[in-house]
Amino acid sequence: MTAAPTAVPATGLTTEATTTIVIGSGFSGLAMAAELNRQGIKAIVVDCPSHASGPAAPSTGGISLDAMGERTDIMRLLEHYARRHELDIRPATRALHIQHTPAANPAARQWEVQTATGTLTAYSIVFTRGALNQLRRMLHTTGIGTGRGLGAAMHSLGLYLVGAGDLVTPTTAEILRQAKRTGHSISVRVASRHAAAMSATA
Repeated sequence: MTAAPTAVPATGLTTEATTTIVIGSGFSGLAMAAELNRQGIKAIVVDCPSHASGPAAPSTGGISLDAMGERTDIMRLLEHYARRHELDIRPATRALHIQHTPAANPAARQWEVQTATGTLTAYSIVFTRGALNQLRRMLHTTGIGTGRGLGAAMHSLGLYLVGAGDLVTPTTAEILRQAKRTGHSISVRVASRHAAAMSATA
């Protein structure tokens, strides 16, 4: 499921196209990548930008030790699944900047994610809890308010959030449910885009 890079000779950077980019290579990111793979959707998983103050100290985030043990066990299964299915997981690659590409047809617009080694393009981006600050900046840039209707507005642009919600720290089961719902939503979006493309060429 690794996208074929296109080299840019002038700069030495690369441009890669995929269907979905997942920002955050932790538990939520792996759960999302596994679900997208089950849906037959190409994805690249990168990590969140590093913080100037350095990585945060490990914390249970309010989750019980039993729940943390369960999550650790599932994390091992997800890592095994990612290796067995050769999912494109890039924990050393960080999403530095995100922008929406211009296009005459709104359905043809893509997202560009700048990294230290080049540009990734996709029709959908999934943000995990660690990428919330990036998502807030993105919503501000696109003029989307954070009130009622936020989810629908995000989905119309191909933006999704997994690993956060009404609970300060979602349970493992809730994160897996979010990943499943998001995978289905992206699958429907992909099918709709393909149907529109087929109609345009008929």
